[in-house]
Amino acid sequence: MVWIKQLKVVGVLMVLAGIVTACSISYKFNGSSIDYTKVKTISFENFPNRSAGFVWGPMESMFNTALQDIYMQQTRLKQAKRGGDLQLSGEITNYDALNKGIGSDGYSSMVELRMTVRVNFVNNSNPTENMNGQQFSASREYNANQQLSAVQDELVTQMIKEIVEQIFNATVANW
Repeated sequence: MVWIKQLKVVGVLMVLAGIVTACSISYKFNGSSIDYTKVKTISFENFPNRSAGFVWGPMESMFNTALQDIYMQQTRLKQAKRGGDLQLSGEITNYDALNKGIGSDGYSSMVELRMTVRVNFVNNSNPTENMNGQQFSASREYNANQQLSAVQDELVTQMIKEIVEQIFNATVANW
């Protein structure tokens, strides 16, 4: 009688093991949801720095490189010089600093550095996903006792990373 109970337990375990191995759930964590049967290429136009505020020379090339890198590293798209299935263009529209906090001495204690990018996105396989002139922004604060030149490279790198991720999520992530 004991062996019948053991046989039942083994049978139930085998059925459960069969169910678990037969069912599979697939998740894709690279951040993109691209139909590669329809979309194979992407083209980028240079995003010029047309900020009315500050102009920092390296920012334009840093942004353009970071934007292209995220698509090349996280998708299987091939880069086309022009006319890609997906097309990105736009400009850096704002880069400035704003006094954020005032200390007890009446002087600024914190400065907020801000960056804004305007993006046009064309999806030739699905025009309903097109974007025209969408704004993406990021900001970072730093102590007003520091010179901008001392923190600018690090803060701009962080803001570019954040904006590029926002653009990537808005264009091909679709989650």
